[in-house]
Amino acid sequence: MTHDDLTRLTATAAADLIRRGETTSEVLVGACLDRIAARQDAIHAFVHIDPDHALRAASEADEARREGKGAGPLHGVPVAIKDVIDTSDYPTEHGSPAFVGHRPAADAACVAALRAAGAIIIGKTVTTELAARRPGPTRNPHNPAHTPGGSSSGSAAAVADAMVPLALGTQTAGSVIRPASFCGVYGFKPTFGLVPRPGVLTQAHSLDTVGVMARSIEDLALAGDVLQGYDPRDASSLASSRSGLVQLATMDWPIPPIFAFVRSPAWGAADARMRDAFGELAEALGHQVIEVDIDRSIERGVAAARTIQMVELAHHFGPLFDRTPELVSPQLIEMIEEGRAARAVDYAAALGDREALYRTVEELFYSHGTILTPAAPGPAPSGIDHTGDPVFNAFWTYLGVPAVTLPLLEADGLPIGVQLVGARRDDGRLLRTARLLVEQLASEA
Repeated sequence: MTHDDLTRLTATAAADLIRRGETTSEVLVGACLDRIAARQDAIHAFVHIDPDHALRAASEADEARREGKGAGPLHGVPVAIKDVIDTSDYPTEHGSPAFVGHRPAADAACVAALRAAGAIIIGKTVTTELAARRPGPTRNPHNPAHTPGGSSSGSAAAVADAMVPLALGTQTAGSVIRPASFCGVYGFKPTFGLVPRPGVLTQAHSLDTVGVMARSIEDLALAGDVLQGYDPRDASSLASSRSGLVQLATMDWPIPPIFAFVRSPAWGAADARMRDAFGELAEALGHQVIEVDIDRSIERGVAAARTIQMVELAHHFGPLFDRTPELVSPQLIEMIEEGRAARAVDYAAALGDREALYRTVEELFYSHGTILTPAAPGPAPSGIDHTGDPVFNAFWTYLGVPAVTLPLLEADGLPIGVQLVGARRDDGRLLRTARLLVEQLASEA
């Protein structure tokens, strides 16, 4: 197997090869490091890489396997971490000059879970400033003149460019689903609270969610199983699913899925290429797609999500601006000022409205099973001075529901993701439905 073959493996396939002794972690990590070295100057996906450290960890993983100790589901598999997630062996600088050289004393809970599963942390990926608006230097592997999306820019680009099979990101509005869509990879934002957040930068504590980018749905499920679990340090933390996500995602299911097709109020202003592609998809699925209109709920929810995000962002980042305004970008200052200007009564109403809006959408999950909707307004926009609009994501993040994006469509050589949304705590069924859709379309192609 060539280095190119190795770097294009899914995480699941890579773990299987290592488990069977058909390759080693050191060979796989070395191939990924070679790919990063060859492509980093063009794509700028990573902000911190330590090849010697990663290779030592891979060698130790191989030795553990030879001694019969390498039983973790990701044993020896390289994983990249967004640079807003603490790592004890790499800097965590949050994409901000205010945190240059910051070295956390301990891993974030999600990183510790990956290591416990045997994963090799290969490096830290570029984030926008404090996971907000100011972009980093990352470019889209499909066309470097276009944005990779954000804020999990480097994680999406690294998976898309065959640098690493699996990467972590975070989402407060659309920062996992949108860049995964723009870069043509699979993305998964779990149910809010399923993945604990200690050690992850807090931007908006009522919204922040750790997510995954990968090359297959099974990889998303595998990572979800590794990452999920109750943590008393996170007030929003949930207990693990009773059944494993891989078990649920790979389960045979004889009934074709039914989808509630939600255009949303942003449909009319979206890229015509996206609208055309979704029209063709809906036509291909035929009776499996039933269009529903919940525009009024979405409008209320998007406005509420913005209020919550800006108020909580101002709370968490405002003191940094007060201490060192010269280290904060104009884009972030604008967000802080918006949050500080918001009324407490509006913030309370935005939080209080969430359950009522969820109940209006919950009926669709009972009647249809899964919502089908765009992952972004279109393919990745040109230029890297912005990361796109989360208008097709913010409502679902606000509700705390799980979402995936599937790289099923394209226009002018750029990917267009298909977003599927499920009910809270129904992540496994959502991933299974996503797998069934991918398999159905592949069989009909």
